[in-house]
Amino acid sequence: MAPVSAVLTDIEGTTTPISFVKETLFPYARRALDGFLADHGHEPEVAACLSEARRQAEPGEDAPAALRRWMAEDAKVTPLKTLQGLIWRQGYLDGRLQGALYPDVAPSLRAWSRAGIGLHVYSSGSVAAQKLLFGHSAAGDLAPLFGGFFDTHVGGKREAASYATIARGLHIAPGEILFLSDVAEELDAASTAGLATCQLLRPADGTQPCERHRQAADFNAVAGLFGLPVPRAMAVE
Repeated sequence: MAPVSAVLTDIEGTTTPISFVKETLFPYARRALDGFLADHGHEPEVAACLSEARRQAEPGEDAPAALRRWMAEDAKVTPLKTLQGLIWRQGYLDGRLQGALYPDVAPSLRAWSRAGIGLHVYSSGSVAAQKLLFGHSAAGDLAPLFGGFFDTHVGGKREAASYATIARGLHIAPGEILFLSDVAEELDAASTAGLATCQLLRPADGTQPCERHRQAADFNAVAGLFGLPVPRAMAVE
């Protein structure tokens, strides 16, 4: 196994409780959708989302209806994810939202960053939403720790080509990148592309273990498995 020079992490179920996404972020976006479109529909970013939503909508379905349907289906559709990110941005900026992280995540990310490990995010949520969650987290502004943010614009998370694209974009050999996720199919795709993988088994999220990949209960355990730095408080213990 090559030494890890970069960590690529999923968010939901990996750094962040699934409950935060399902019970806080998604309901917030649903409640705010109509008012947000009324207030911001003329802005270029929002108008572009609406145009793409109309293009992908079912026959006879307008853009807001398509967006509401995709929200109900938890569809990984780029215009929806982008628009959710814009809605969440407003919530983070006015203080109604704050990014939730597992307690082991921020100390580990800081320790890895200090050691020169490159940190990157790959999530089905938009890049804008990723930056907001880490930039307005309960542990402070962690966004500057990350060198790259990737979303569905590079491809689906269960497609090996997406991870190959990310590795090329980072100019790092795939074998030196460690991908962290709770989802077996995402880890399978990353492994096919040559990345090292580790499945996070967060008890609160009820993750189903996959024996095809190394497993860890938290980021401290990841550090032990892959020779990454342990946060200073943990090292003292």
